[in-house]
Amino acid sequence: MPNPTAAMLVIGDEILSGRTQDTNTNHLAVKLTAAGIDLREVRVVGDEASEIIAAVNALRARFVYVFTSGGIGPTHDDITADSIAEAFGVGISVRADARAILATNYKNPDQELNEARLRMARIPDGADLIDNPVSKAPGFRLENVHVMAGVPTVFHAMVESVLPTLAGGEPLLSITVRIEVPEGEIAARLGELAKITPSLSFGSYPFIQNGIFGSNIVVRGTDLDRLQKARKELEVLAKSLKA
Repeated sequence: MPNPTAAMLVIGDEILSGRTQDTNTNHLAVKLTAAGIDLREVRVVGDEASEIIAAVNALRARFVYVFTSGGIGPTHDDITADSIAEAFGVGISVRADARAILATNYKNPDQELNEARLRMARIPDGADLIDNPVSKAPGFRLENVHVMAGVPTVFHAMVESVLPTLAGGEPLLSITVRIEVPEGEIAARLGELAKITPSLSFGSYPFIQNGIFGSNIVVRGTDLDRLQKARKELEVLAKSLKA
């Protein structure tokens, strides 16, 4: 049975401008791979409601799980929650349980929970909250869409909260064999190996180091025995090319 599929939607003008480097995608990819969930697509959109809505609706229709990061803070440009609500055609408001959780982060919540901060307690109707042990402001899940913060430490914590709720599959394993010849010399053989072993994925990643042309061949799959067999065949190929 194939593993569940997933997509990642990164939201924020700061990502597209280069001001902020996205590290959340890599973190999520590592965690999903270990859980047996295949991350198939990643998109980046700016702080534009129509773009967020279009991306969310496209991704949630194609993948088992969708994860977003960014745009659920207290400022005017944090429009992710409203955009998700519009994508699903539901209302959104400050929810009592989210407000109560947020209040625990302040010494004097009656004074400190101003209108801006309460934006972080606005949750689309019908959504389940995602725990945030770092800064308390919760994320949320609406059907198959998981909406999380963009700050990496908070995003990481939310991912840990979400992972136990997901139905995974077989963890994706990988092996790497270094072959020190130009990849054009091994392309035909790699193609043959990929054709006769469709359950494995073969990737060639060329490099140049100290004047040596070569490729790191990465093979991915869920069957350890087949991966080990592929490793042996690649090592034999590497030795034959060196001879």
